Amino acid sequence: MTKGHAFVLGATGQVGRAAVRALVADGWEVTAASRRGGRGEDWPDEVRSAAVDRDEDGALARALGDGVDVLVDMVAYDAGHGRQLTGLADRIGSAVVISSGAVYADERGRSFDTQDEPDGFPRYPLPIPETCPTVPPGPGTYGTRKVALEHELLKAGDRLPATVLRAGAIHGPYSPGPREAWFVKRALDGRPVRLLAYGGASRFQPVHVDNLAELIRLAAAAPGTRVLNGADPEAPTVAEIGAAIDAVLGVRSETVLLPGAPEGTVGLTPWSGAHPVVHDMTAAERELGYRPVVSYVDSLPATVAWLTARLREQDWREAFPGLVKYGVDFFDYAAEDAWLAAGS
Repeated sequence: MTKGHAFVLGATGQVGRAAVRALVADGWEVTAASRRGGRGEDWPDEVRSAAVDRDEDGALARALGDGVDVLVDMVAYDAGHGRQLTGLADRIGSAVVISSGAVYADERGRSFDTQDEPDGFPRYPLPIPETCPTVPPGPGTYGTRKVALEHELLKAGDRLPATVLRAGAIHGPYSPGPREAWFVKRALDGRPVRLLAYGGASRFQPVHVDNLAELIRLAAAAPGTRVLNGADPEAPTVAEIGAAIDAVLGVRSETVLLPGAPEGTVGLTPWSGAHPVVHDMTAAERELGYRPVVSYVDSLPATVAWLTARLREQDWREAFPGLVKYGVDFFDYAAEDAWLAAGS
């Protein structure tokens, strides 16, 4: 006997693959939906796949049929998607929806949206609780759109119990924008030096896909309306991340620490920030009994192996379009060499 029918939207993405595995292992009958209707190579045969374009009028409603016990949504992005889900509340027992830590604002209203302004990087409380203020809802940015999504879901909690998971810096295989590639590619390219801004002390707390999948599994089995952070049990500094990746690859690199902000691309990493970003996981532990299933360091060998294979097959811009979206060249070796030469 199964726990019920779980419908996973965005199932072939980075988090979706792990969520499907976790739900099947926990006894759910799973339908894995994506635009192309593909399958993960490690999914059990009993997982049903479905091709669903949520933005096609009526497509999601048709895919849900007579209804599902829980809908897990990896790709909901804005208020419209929130209204789409609540409009189908008669067919959905409960929902688990991925949001982002990018929704948070500090007491002065600074957020990831202001980080490029003078003194614009937020100074969040340590750690950040779910009660921390958020940016205002709206269509302008990733963070404001995610807040708008959350508002639509939470105000309809009497009709559709929904757990919103505010994820940290997601990592693991199948990422379209893997931050760890910053170190892995340098090792593969034989770069002997890593230049890190802010003294290598930046902390942007990661969350592995398997830890997010564990939160999804627990929330699916305990329906309710709530907002919870999603993060790994540790928040390593960028220098610690580099050392851990070097250890997996078996290389020794020299680290040069810039005391302040990056100088153009020199010292810039996908984790760089003037102040730490660390999430409080107390609520998830209390409400769901959450315990992480993997640590950051223990998860790295599989991630590094996947990254190495991709980087050997493709140019990084083709392999990881999510990194390209930052709009900077994370591998501007000429600028690094010029900086090092000027300081020698």
